[in-house]
Amino acid sequence: MGHLHADEAAVVLPFGFGHARGTEALACRAHEIPARQLEPEVVRPGKVRRRRRTLGEGQEGPVLVGEDEQMRIVVDSGGEAEVRAVERGGALPVAHGQRDVVERHGPDRRRSEVAEWRSGDAYGGWIATRPRDPARAVALRVVRRVAEEGAYADRALHAEARRARLVGRDLAFATRLAYGAVQRRRTLDAWAEELAGRPVARLEPVVRAAVELGLLQVGFLDGVAPHAAVHETVELVKGDSPRGAKLLNAVLRRAAREGRPELGDGTAREAALAHSVPDWLAELWFEQLGPEEARALLRTVNEPPEQALRVNPLRPLDLSGIPAHPDPDLPEALVLDGPWDAWASAEWQHGAVFPQSRASMRVARTLAPRPGERVLDLCAAPGGKTTHLAALMGDAGEVVAVEHNPSRARALRETVARAGATCVRILEADARDPVVGAGFDRVLVDPPCTGLGTLGSRPDLRWRADPARIGELAALQDEILRAGERALAPGGTLVYSVCTLSRAEEPERPWASTRRILPHRDQTEGFFVGCLA
Repeated sequence: MGHLHADEAAVVLPFGFGHARGTEALACRAHEIPARQLEPEVVRPGKVRRRRRTLGEGQEGPVLVGEDEQMRIVVDSGGEAEVRAVERGGALPVAHGQRDVVERHGPDRRRSEVAEWRSGDAYGGWIATRPRDPARAVALRVVRRVAEEGAYADRALHAEARRARLVGRDLAFATRLAYGAVQRRRTLDAWAEELAGRPVARLEPVVRAAVELGLLQVGFLDGVAPHAAVHETVELVKGDSPRGAKLLNAVLRRAAREGRPELGDGTAREAALAHSVPDWLAELWFEQLGPEEARALLRTVNEPPEQALRVNPLRPLDLSGIPAHPDPDLPEALVLDGPWDAWASAEWQHGAVFPQSRASMRVARTLAPRPGERVLDLCAAPGGKTTHLAALMGDAGEVVAVEHNPSRARALRETVARAGATCVRILEADARDPVVGAGFDRVLVDPPCTGLGTLGSRPDLRWRADPARIGELAALQDEILRAGERALAPGGTLVYSVCTLSRAEEPERPWASTRRILPHRDQTEGFFVGCLA
């Protein structure tokens, strides 16, 4: 396999055949013109033109990029065939040899085609730039990456959505699908095994992920027509696994016909299966909250989380274009009313808003720093609470933000710079012994925790969390809290916060006040906040 010459352009060939409704199309045409002139051209469906490129003896071909994991490159040299898969976003240089065969498989295999490249032959054609259903395609890739690569669902979604240029309702739908399938994996897999009559571990990875995605739509999502869910999900798999697509079709059709089985949640173990969490987590909440409260919490952590923004007064900007409403109890909070990608927005780039839950905003409000004070923030990254403290102080005074991890400290610096928080001084140090001295008017201790209050916004966390770590983290939290107590000036205020729902991570102290923020009661993330004053 060769590489492109310096003067050759990479022609992007994302995949999907046919005039799919609502898709764009990309065409390539060449008549013995240099590759650098072969710029991809986006045209409307129905106005697709063909470009053709003539390849000379030994000349290298374009880079082929698969849009929806449905392209195969078969290179046959000297009687030996080599198959290389080109996934969406992946690039593979194709050298023009004696006999290179490119097999292109669209969603409808009847429209597949095979083209041979021989010396002097020309090869060209048009293909769609996006799958016919980009939201479902992105969701499927996210579910697969979480299961097969151990990727974090939120990060995988962000990367895949940006690559597919999803915005608005498409992005919201992809998020709902991907997060829901990852969260409800245990329940969906049990249902799938009943329908398919075999363990899901025996299914091809793409088929298993598609079964989970399809069953989520058929059984758990309102507003999704069952026939559309079945058809569109099956279409995603046809190119990768024709046989698997037939099984998928049968399973989803049966599910749509029979409906979702009713699962009881009377005991902790029954609730764990019904609400798709590990047994130990359901048992923990049943014990600590009581069965009724635990069931309400378990139902809530599978629902879409709140989407809230914190307005930053240090970077004033007109925010009237954001589809959101204010919170009457938090002047800096905006709760989104509809789809809006904060991370891709100009408002976030400017530092005018930060995605942050209202529960997290409560922490800085509880500490209530004043202009001119010295404030210590232990375990400060990624910086949401740090910059909130600076904003509440009017950027007057000093916030010493301690972060031990170098990469997280870099992210903290970026956040602080974006927020325009000049009163923040970042110190890379161990929060258990930060060597910052004493005399701080206010101290925030926000140590590492199990994060069990954030299962709605971090869908894969329930499968990563380890009950054996609760004790380890509780010991670490106590060490950091003692460091914060040593740094506090007489008469000062200290706030301890963790975004978890585990009593072992609520240390015993003579708290002046405590608050447990519960998702099913407060419609935000779960937190414990304790105040020493």
